[in-house]
Amino acid sequence: MESLFAFYIVLLAAFAGYEVISRVPTVLHTPLMSGSNFIHGIVIVGAIIVLGQAQGGLQIVVGMLAVMMAAANAVGGYIVTERMLEMFRANATESEEGSEES
Repeated sequence: MESLFAFYIVLLAAFAGYEVISRVPTVLHTPLMSGSNFIHGIVIVGAIIVLGQAQGGLQIVVGMLAVMMAAANAVGGYIVTERMLEMFRANATESEEGSEES
C-alpha cells in the first residue's frame, strides 16, 4: 500500500511539474530555471535521504541513480546559468569598447 501511495505522489508531482513548465513562455524558460537552481540542491538532499533508507540491492541502485541524476541536473543548471550570464557580459564589454572609440 505504501508503494502505491508513493507512486501516486510521483505521478502527481510529474503531472504538476509538466503543467507548470509547459505554460512558461520560451523567452522566460532559461532565466526561470537558472534562477531556481537552489531547488536542485534540495533534490540532491532528498535523494541522499532516500538512499540512506534503502534496504535492498535494487533500492540502493535506484537511490544511487537518483543522486547521480540530481547532481547532474544541478551541475547542468549552473552551467546554463554561467553561459547565459556570459552572453550578457560579452554585450556589456562590446558596448563599453564602442563608446570609448567614439
